[in-house]
Amino acid sequence: MKKVLFISSTGGHLSELMQLKEMFKKYDYHIITEKDKTNEKLKEKYKDKISYLPYGTRSKIISYIFKYIYICIKSIYLYIKIRPRYIITTGTHTAGPICYFGKICGSKIIYIETFANINKKTATGRLIYPIADLFIVQWEEMLKLYPKAKYGGSIY
Repeated sequence: MKKVLFISSTGGHLSELMQLKEMFKKYDYHIITEKDKTNEKLKEKYKDKISYLPYGTRSKIISYIFKYIYICIKSIYLYIKIRPRYIITTGTHTAGPICYFGKICGSKIIYIETFANINKKTATGRLIYPIADLFIVQWEEMLKLYPKAKYGGSIY
């Protein structure tokens, strides 16, 4: 069975990612997201199939720099532990390090650009687009910004 890692930050990105939960049944999956009060209960449901990274916000830039370094290190550790063949992400900054490390190690990267943007690239979209094996947009208008992307429609 193929190992698939599903990763995103918390909030709307995680809500989008969880729209794909029917896929979990088809693969040896693992979920990674940021830990906060809104998603702590996912551990009860997914048990050892979910891991958490620390929650970080760029509004507190000094502490964020140290958290991001830790996120990078923990992402490498989790990648080595999980060894996914595919990484599927809806973004944001939490997903960047593991996608790049995974690409170096031979994983296929599938990125789904957020539904929230109709005519503007996200920072993570710009970061992952060059390395994505499959880059999916949820709005046809986004194909102008990401010409190699595939239109997948809404995942809601």
